[in-house]
Amino acid sequence: MKGNYWRAAKAAKACVIVDAEDYFRFARQAMIRARKRIMLVGWDFDARIELAHREDGQSDGPEPTTIGDLIYWLVETNPELEVYLLRWDLGAIGSLFRGKTIFTVAKWAIHPRIHVKLDAHHPTGGSHHQKIVVIDDCFAFCGGIDMTGDRWDTRAHRDEEPERHRPGKGPAYMPWHDATTALQGPAAAALGEHSRDRWKRATGQTIAGIRSKHDVWPEALPVQFEDVEVLIARTAPKMPDQREVTEIEQLYIEQIGRAKRWIYAESQYFASRRIAEAMARRLDEPDGPEIVIVNPEAAQGWLEPLAMDTARARLVAALRRRDKHGRFRLYHPVTRDQEPIYVHAKVMIVDDMILRVGSSNMNARSLRLDTECDVAVDCSRPSNSGCSAAIAEVRNDLLAEHLDASIAQVEKKLAASGSLIETIEALRFKGRKNAKSRRRTLVPYEIPDLTGVEAWLADNQILDPEGPDDMFEALSNRGLLRRLSGWRRSRG
Repeated sequence: MKGNYWRAAKAAKACVIVDAEDYFRFARQAMIRARKRIMLVGWDFDARIELAHREDGQSDGPEPTTIGDLIYWLVETNPELEVYLLRWDLGAIGSLFRGKTIFTVAKWAIHPRIHVKLDAHHPTGGSHHQKIVVIDDCFAFCGGIDMTGDRWDTRAHRDEEPERHRPGKGPAYMPWHDATTALQGPAAAALGEHSRDRWKRATGQTIAGIRSKHDVWPEALPVQFEDVEVLIARTAPKMPDQREVTEIEQLYIEQIGRAKRWIYAESQYFASRRIAEAMARRLDEPDGPEIVIVNPEAAQGWLEPLAMDTARARLVAALRRRDKHGRFRLYHPVTRDQEPIYVHAKVMIVDDMILRVGSSNMNARSLRLDTECDVAVDCSRPSNSGCSAAIAEVRNDLLAEHLDASIAQVEKKLAASGSLIETIEALRFKGRKNAKSRRRTLVPYEIPDLTGVEAWLADNQILDPEGPDDMFEALSNRGLLRRLSGWRRSRG
């Protein structure tokens, strides 16, 4: 229903790309095919990152492999090409001083066809969290992967990975799981329109659209969907010159409400009261769907664990009390040596009917405070009736990655059991002592003990406000569990 999304548009080709090794390589190939314009909209950006690794045979030509050098090379080689890069202003403060980034930005600044802007059009405490690349208004990437450091990893998520280090042979970082989409056709043009609107709000400058139908699709990128209708949903906070946009929140709630058998989700956080309420309603039903969420073991940083991990603990505890039928599970992935894999992907798959990928997390700020952009394929749309097999394959492929299994193994177990939870429990490695038998797996989430301060921070949403007004709302009017607790009292 309209209101849950901004635009419905066809994609001649579409694909889900899992993990940044493939995304960076395909992004480079697509940008090399650009003729008129490349637009990059991001939360963070690091000009030093490698998009392809020559030693692995991923570099397929003379074009530079680092994103900063590639952009400059492309505009120097093609006199008709312009590049627009828009990123969140506050997040740029530290990144300008990473290695040679400041010199790359200075080099770009004097080039007449490279335009770099820091986007300050957000409320206090808000951020621009979208991750979009649009090429010639006919091809786009939209999802959860930023072109920055600490993102690159392979789908193997090996414990020892020589290439998983910060730019300039900096320190290694933890294994990283992520996802985005590739789209070609009118859906990409719509994302181009959205990105140009973001540029205008940030700069006051109008950029005209491009009419282009040339094929930007990288040759090795699989096509999972053809001639499919894609829904585009956004979050935008209320501002003096901007109405509040809550399409992403509404789409989450509507899609959770439609599930018949399974909801499978991957998210960096699970801290949204509104999403938890929607799930609680389904858990109350005697024949409702199973709900499986894959989260990282812990949020990164020093503030995030206080805000997100404590809120997750409170919500999961509340949902487990509501889960009378044993249909709710939360897991986190680990490597072969049982080390945490960080989940940054933002994915939700409902039955074999709905696939959504984007920038939004299951936390309050993604629904009301930050700018976000998600895309979804819904089989109930008249032109999408043949999409269910491809959607099921995306879900089974993600589970196979986490469980170190084959897609065929996942399909067989799921068909035999009819249960997503039973399938995961049957396939997941459960800690046998033989080191040779170890493999990647999913580990059930355990609710930690919370200190009084952590519980207070979570319950009052101090670090995860639900919108611009909530930043300054009296604490007596806030509360992570205020509705879940009320339901528990009134409905048992």
